[in-house]
Amino acid sequence: MPLSRRVARFNERVTNRLTRPLALHAPGFGVVVHTGRTSGRVYRTPVNVFAHDGRFAVALTYGRQAEWVKNVLAARGCELVTRGRRHHLTDPEIVHDDGRAEVPVFVRPILRLIGVADFLLLRDS
Repeated sequence: MPLSRRVARFNERVTNRLTRPLALHAPGFGVVVHTGRTSGRVYRTPVNVFAHDGRFAVALTYGRQAEWVKNVLAARGCELVTRGRRHHLTDPEIVHDDGRAEVPVFVRPILRLIGVADFLLLRDS
């Protein structure tokens, strides 16, 4: 089971503000830049992201129903800043993968422990 909504709210208000600068440059992290579906506001959400088979895989640690995921799906893409580089990503697709093949081997046990097996796959355009 993905992380709870209570943890998500805490992270939105506290943790994300602290980790966002680090996530721009650290391996395995990135910041998804997306636009709100109704507000039109630009959001920057830190995520766990990994390059795999010519695309990026974002671990959906808060599940498929996270607002940022809905925003990216509705817009059919987003910007991603990772390791100091900006990428324009398109063709978002949610996949369920119990084997967690979309992420490096050393990350799989952590995601398994917290019950994450859903990923958002995006192509770099």
